[in-house]
Amino acid sequence: MRDSLACAGPKPITLILVKGRPTRPTNAMAFVKRRSNKKKIKTPKKDPIFVDGVKPRPMYVDYKDLELLGKLTNRHGRIVSRRKSGCHAASQHAVARAIKRARFMALMPYVGD
Repeated sequence: MRDSLACAGPKPITLILVKGRPTRPTNAMAFVKRRSNKKKIKTPKKDPIFVDGVKPRPMYVDYKDLELLGKLTNRHGRIVSRRKSGCHAASQHAVARAIKRARFMALMPYVGD
């Protein structure tokens, strides 16, 4: 009776050739894209606050300039990050202040779509 219930043992693993190398079929690394070693040349983004490339002093962004502030918010009404907008730190602080003032004065929505 014991002999009929005995395990047959583990199933043999079938290997698949991926790029000339044997791998298991469930191996997640076979489907992952490899990063290329080529370095991308980053072009510096221009700060949208600067006029003709000149840094204004003192840094001030008008809260009534809704066209500029609209470019620096996404469709949900959130302030776009420095990485995406290309602003420098000082101009990003000024933009955030201006957007918050415009929201408080009901010139811009707190929430978008």
